Parts: sequence; structure tokens; C-alpha cells
Amino acid sequence: MTMKRPNPPLAIAFMLTATAFIAGTMVLAKTIGTGVLGDPLHPLQVSHARFVFAFLAIGAATLVMRPQFTRPALPIHIGRTMFGWGGVTLMFAAVAFIPLPDATAISFLNPVFGMLLAIPLLGERVGPWRWTAAGLALLGAMILLRPGPETFQWAGLLSLGAAALLGMELIFIKKLADREPPFQILLINNALGLLIASIAVIPFWSTPTLGQWAALAGIGVLMAGAQTCFINAMARADASFVTPFSYLTLIFAAIYDALFYHQVPDIISWTGAAIIIGGAALLAWREGRAKRS
Repeated sequence: MTMKRPNPPLAIAFMLTATAFIAGTMVLAKTIGTGVLGDPLHPLQVSHARFVFAFLAIGAATLVMRPQFTRPALPIHIGRTMFGWGGVTLMFAAVAFIPLPDATAISFLNPVFGMLLAIPLLGERVGPWRWTAAGLALLGAMILLRPGPETFQWAGLLSLGAAALLGMELIFIKKLADREPPFQILLINNALGLLIASIAVIPFWSTPTLGQWAALAGIGVLMAGAQTCFINAMARADASFVTPFSYLTLIFAAIYDALFYHQVPDIISWTGAAIIIGGAALLAWREGRAKRS
């Protein structure tokens, strides 16, 4: 993929569309996991559909666009996809039990986990600003988990696990980013994810209802659209500029939760989410300054 001419307004539009799509996948996963459209489906079946329909959409785009490919680093792709598939599955499991804004906010810890894991795995050095950002984000997560015998959200640990796995995925993405074109990374990720998810879902498969099929297809298509919009946003502006707009996923998640499930975030949800986003934004800002240096 050739580098696009810088266009910050268009980059923002792409990122806003991506956030709306991502929040949409989560509300569809919640609809499937809570039995609104029939007996709840296992999270592994939801993540399987995510890769099935995303691969079909991206595969069709590949046939039309015919992008140039290079020799892929398959071991890195496999590692990236394993952790990404695991993280997405845990996230789809979490949204069936806790409010969408809470699950979304906790998922924003993935760059923090990515930073922490980069210390032993990539040999990166972490200064006081990054440690401060990580501490803030983790504090926000603890607030959202609502520690206490009667209020603790056990399902929040699923989101926390998802963030950790997605943080590990970031390590592999960093290794791939400078080696291969973005579209190739996207296609291989979804192809490998389809293979892994197809094997894992076999013991848990049940025939979806017509409504569930539609929701499952929607998850895959929206996820493919979100990934495409994200790549286009990154191609038109610096990551440090567009990344903060990804936090608007939380706003879309709150709107969807209120519209479809009549759940309005309480003060604890907004407080925890604000602290996590503050920490993640501080980390993104520091990463941007480090790259410019």
C-alpha cells in the first residue's frame, strides 16, 4: 500500500467510522450472548463468525483491488492471530455480562499491556511518563471492576484478560508493521483467524437462528470495515494524532447500550472510563513525542 497524502480531516472521519463499527460489533455480540435472538451462542462461535464474514469481505476486496504482496513472516502472523483471536473471544464473552461502556473502557488497557510487555520482549525502555500513564489506566480498571463482596464484576476480568491478550497482539503487530504492507497483514490475519476459530468452535457449535445469522454476519462485516477504516486513518495522519479519536468507541458503546438495552452508565462507570482514557491518552501522547524525537 502506498502512503496516502496527509489529510487529517479525512483521517478523523475514518477513525470515527471505525469506532462506530467496533461498538456495533460489541452490541451485536451482546445481543447474541444474552439470548435476545434465540438461545445464547458460545463466545467461540461468535468469534468464529467474526473471522468467517470478515475474511469473506476482505477476500472480495482483495480480488477487486489486487494489491501487491511480499513474502509473509508466518510465525509472527500466527502469534499475532492467536492472541488477537483469544482477546476478541474474551471480549465477546464479557459483553454478555457487563455494560458495554465498562467492557469497552477496560479494553483500552491493551496499549498499556503492550507497553509493559514490550519491556521484556522488545527491550524497550519505559520512562516515568509511561509508568504514570500505565498506573492511571490500571487504576481506572480497578474502579470499573468495583472491588467489594457485593459489587465486584467478575465478568470484568474477562475484559481485563482480553486487554492483556490484545496487548500481546500489539507486540506482534509492531514486528509486522515495518515488514509487510497493511492490506497483506489484514488478509493473512483474517485467514489464519478463520482457521484457528473454525477448529476451536467445533465442540461448541449450535445452529444459529435466522436473526443470529444476520447478527453474526454483521459482526464480521463491521469488523472488516473497522479494520479498513483504521488502516486508512493511519495512512493519512500520524498515529499520535488519530489514536485519541479511537476513545470515542466508549461514547458509541454507551449510546448503543442506552438505545437497545436501556442501560445508562453510572458515575462509577464514567469515572473509571475517564481515568483509563486519561492514562491511554497520556501514553499515546508520549509515544508520539518519542517517535518525533
